[in-house]
Amino acid sequence: MKLRVAILGAGPSGLAQLRAFQSARQAGADIPEIVCYEKQSNWGGLWNYTWRTGLDAHGEPVHGSMYRYLWSNGPKECLEFADYSFEEHFGRPIPSYPPRAVLHDYIMGRVEKSDVRQYIRFNTAVHQVVYNDEAATFSVTVRDLEKNELSTAEFDHVIVATGHFSTPNMPYFEGLELFPGRVLHAHDFRDACEFEGKNLLMIGSSYSAEDIGTQCHKYGAKSVTFSYRTKPMGFDWPESFAEVPLLTKLDGKTAHFKDGTSKEVDAIIMCTGYQHHFPFLSDDLKLNTHNRLYPEGLFKGIFSLANPKLIFLGMQDQYYTFNMFDAQAWYARDVMLGRIALPDAGAMAADSRDWVAREEVVADPLEAIDFQAAYILDLVQPTDYPPFDVLGVATIFKEWETHKEADILGYRNKSYRSTLTGTLAPVHHTPWMEALDDSLETFLNDAPQDERNVA
Repeated sequence: MKLRVAILGAGPSGLAQLRAFQSARQAGADIPEIVCYEKQSNWGGLWNYTWRTGLDAHGEPVHGSMYRYLWSNGPKECLEFADYSFEEHFGRPIPSYPPRAVLHDYIMGRVEKSDVRQYIRFNTAVHQVVYNDEAATFSVTVRDLEKNELSTAEFDHVIVATGHFSTPNMPYFEGLELFPGRVLHAHDFRDACEFEGKNLLMIGSSYSAEDIGTQCHKYGAKSVTFSYRTKPMGFDWPESFAEVPLLTKLDGKTAHFKDGTSKEVDAIIMCTGYQHHFPFLSDDLKLNTHNRLYPEGLFKGIFSLANPKLIFLGMQDQYYTFNMFDAQAWYARDVMLGRIALPDAGAMAADSRDWVAREEVVADPLEAIDFQAAYILDLVQPTDYPPFDVLGVATIFKEWETHKEADILGYRNKSYRSTLTGTLAPVHHTPWMEALDDSLETFLNDAPQDERNVA
């Protein structure tokens, strides 16, 4: 009897799994029966921009955290699919830091060519996944959001590809309920123009704080103050930026910080991370971990130690992204096809503990990059995923870190060489701080359009 596989989510991770199976099918393999459930009306996951926050049109939590004017905060050369270069997609080299619409176009380009849309059931939300010991199958209950109908189907494997950047971690600070300005999480941030002329307080000191803070500065925020829990980011910020210890309380619009200083602020954006949240999984199947390079409870960062027939993709803290999801998907596919045999439970648990211990001694971002590179090399070695220069990508990541430290507002003006094609990316026609029109058309044009036409 043919295996049945459920893929939960049609974002980059779910699409990677579909592409992995399609690659095997094109090579003559007999692949399982596949059903991919996606609650949005189109594929793309987080890359589907929506103006909505809170709940969507069907009352489901809004998945997307994308905002207008988002640009890649890492070189595109570090996230190229090994089997589909940017140059192949666009027909020519493009600059190293594309805006959201350009990256979305690239992601969609590969799957549109691979005929995997047939497997996806859109507007379908997963409500429950339970494992039946007697039948050795998963019961997956979903709701057709357009028909408002529940249905349940049985599967041999379930692949959780729902991501972990959609359920906000929202802390409380004394006086927050009486703060007279705007308070939101990065998940609900949509338009930097909303904060023109405002004094912004960003709670957090990682990528969301850094990127949203610089975006708001670019579009006219009066000042940006980062409040950190452990240590400042330490970039060479412009005069209108400041880094202060953690917020302790609010008194009206006055924010008080741990070092005794205070500042009047107009709006607060919580850049405080996300929770691994799987409300559709029964308690015995849930992944309990934090945002880290190697999540606890998984073999190869993929297979649940509680039930190895349950597979998680993209649950890591990420330097590598699309090509790492591919590496995971190809490995998971080969396990499901019987090409790779999983060891016994004790060996899987020991391997997982070893990787977690290796991560715990990672001392800085450069070592973290090397750790994730080693992880990907471990995954691709036994599969037929097209070869790509994993260590060469790590070198670009390290250059990127250096360029950010040198110029936090100008690093996106740098160019890098593709490890796939060897082509050096051209310099974008407009410096990032001046590029106010982030449309695909303007980015790909040889000359900038009216940069104030940002509607």
